[in-house]
Amino acid sequence: MLVYARSKNRSYSLGPFPLETLARDDTVLSAETTRPRLAPEPDNQPRGLLATAVRDYRELFAKFTEDSHAPETAPDTDDPARCTVDVKGACYFLNASQVGICEIPENAWLAGMAPEDQADSHGQAVVILVEHSRVPADQTIAAEWIAPAVTETADMRAAEIATSLARHIRQMGYAARADVAGHRKLDADRLAVLAGLAVRQGDRLANPFVDAFSLAVVSTDYKLVCDQPLAASALKEKGLRYWWGLNGAQSGRERNRRAKRRSYDSRYPMETVKRIDRPTTLILDDEVPRVPKRAAFFERALQGDLGAKAQRERNRFATKHPLSRAMTHGIRGMVPMQDGEVNSGADLSRFTDSAENTKALKALSYFLGADLTGICEIPRYAWYSHKDDGTPIEMRHRYAVVMLIDQEFDTMEGASGDDWISGAQSMRGYLRGAEIAGVMAELLRQSGFSARSQTNADSDVLQIPLVLWAGLGELSRIGELVLNPFVGPRFKSVVVTTNIPLEVDRPIDFGLQTFCSGCLKCARECPCDAIPFGDKVMFNGYEIWKPDVERCARYRVTNPYGSACGRCMKTCPINKVVDADGALLTRAASWLGVNAMFLKPLMVPIAAWADDALGNGKRNPAKKWWFDHEVIGDVAVTPKGVNQREIDPARKVDAVKHAETVAYYHANMMPPPDAPGPVPVDRKAALKAGELLETPDEARARAAAGGAAPAHYTPTPPAGAGDVAATGVERPYPPLEDKTAS
Repeated sequence: MLVYARSKNRSYSLGPFPLETLARDDTVLSAETTRPRLAPEPDNQPRGLLATAVRDYRELFAKFTEDSHAPETAPDTDDPARCTVDVKGACYFLNASQVGICEIPENAWLAGMAPEDQADSHGQAVVILVEHSRVPADQTIAAEWIAPAVTETADMRAAEIATSLARHIRQMGYAARADVAGHRKLDADRLAVLAGLAVRQGDRLANPFVDAFSLAVVSTDYKLVCDQPLAASALKEKGLRYWWGLNGAQSGRERNRRAKRRSYDSRYPMETVKRIDRPTTLILDDEVPRVPKRAAFFERALQGDLGAKAQRERNRFATKHPLSRAMTHGIRGMVPMQDGEVNSGADLSRFTDSAENTKALKALSYFLGADLTGICEIPRYAWYSHKDDGTPIEMRHRYAVVMLIDQEFDTMEGASGDDWISGAQSMRGYLRGAEIAGVMAELLRQSGFSARSQTNADSDVLQIPLVLWAGLGELSRIGELVLNPFVGPRFKSVVVTTNIPLEVDRPIDFGLQTFCSGCLKCARECPCDAIPFGDKVMFNGYEIWKPDVERCARYRVTNPYGSACGRCMKTCPINKVVDADGALLTRAASWLGVNAMFLKPLMVPIAAWADDALGNGKRNPAKKWWFDHEVIGDVAVTPKGVNQREIDPARKVDAVKHAETVAYYHANMMPPPDAPGPVPVDRKAALKAGELLETPDEARARAAAGGAAPAHYTPTPPAGAGDVAATGVERPYPPLEDKTAS
């Protein structure tokens, strides 16, 4: 029997389904182009609280369906085949289920469209198919929310993808319009048939692999390669080879495995991971200070603390690729929707069972697209002390629903980690996370509970301690970053804070402290030497491998040959695929890492060596789908360079000498929370501040003896200088996550 595991040689632009193997029939073209033109269908009112919240977000994305394009076309876009790889790759990167391309016949424009509405110059259509998610059969509250909202939710996701793609194409200098539910000018069903995504069966469409789906279309003058329509026989091709992963596509076995999971469980078996009462690293809860947003190093760069170059580049560093810039519309647009009035007339009696509430919210998070979800009570120190403008932040909610968005393995396989797609990987996580958390928070508010989505663009909480306490990972050598046992560091987090009664998850122990003590790969591969090679220290009340956050922030903000940086994520040995389609050796190693922790001391040196020997962390050209472009002003151009790093197993570093070059910005070296202008960093003082560090054992002994917290744990007080926002500093969205304020 042939077994098709996930293939490293499968082109990313082919997508997760083996569409390339299906039978095609060009006679469908003539049948579709002679069918009568359809009239627009009415946009029915949403039913239920979830459907209404989702509709609000769909309508937000719909505001960005069309706009003018860049004044010049991007380089290297004269090859339709290469441009098709970029367009399909972008759609699959944004989690489209399937993508097809076709010409737009005249009768595909809906009846009643004025000539100028038909966008005659848009000769081609990119058709985006989004599979409908399942309604929970094992959780009553979630089922009541979700059942009326399945189509609405898929329509919202299709609108998010289509508007992002249209903006991406326009940034490349070509005309494009997103055609989404409620704002149709095109017959999406007809175009889905022409683009090889569906077969007509009477008055409905059928897809070979997906039972129910929503559609969105991007019409454009960007020259692309068209797909052929499917033959009717394609509907019968979901056979044995599909179940075993034909051509390296996602197997039917993996889809079936996920479908059998409980609705409130992640697709990853987090229930098999050991749970403990406190995190595996020491936290002196009473000593950890609350810190202001002004102390975060990306904020310090924005305010000019790191100098003029970093301040200038801070406004663009993660959005200087066309696709990452394309996603800012949603991230910016969702900020005003993060909070709102609570429905004071709601019936709260439905939500007295905290266990059922917890299952319902987890099931909802997975339905909306979160990859991992945990819940914790919010510790005092997880709340920022002050907003960007120096306003004190109220600790207003008890619980945090913490969600992780996978940054997606295959795209990271094709990248160096600090090349031109890195910023887009972050932005995708921020966009998706803000959408999911925003919908959930609005649903909770309409159900009668105070709730706020805490996103990368605007958060009142530090998310790293919440990820830790919600049982989603352990602190790692990367420093102020939590690693999950199944996706490693390859995620972005988003949080909903709320007061609905919930059950909390416990922290986890999968042996990461032992692993990171023996594996130095992230430190070895860091392009700016920000990650330590030595032992953990105590910093502001945390036991941590403390990174040099100034080095990290400067490199990410001013990276000349890429957009931002995620090289530590790229090269970490725990960045892997462990589903049914992953390599057997990787799956076995993952199982041992979670279930046989007593072997960790023996496994770590072998695992680190084997990871290098297998070439993990190298770039895989089969997975590179994007153009290396940089946006200068309004135009995408060829950048002056592209980071093309490979792993360097031979590199050796003196841990002691390296530690002498690490700067430590303790709480007492933070700028005032209301500083009205630049507060330049004092690196010499931060280097000397290393002398103040305690070891974890020293801190534990001091605390046990009743000793006071070190003076340098006390944050700089407000200066009383007024409103930071009044200084005239431009505040772009999103400000991006910061790893520097713990």
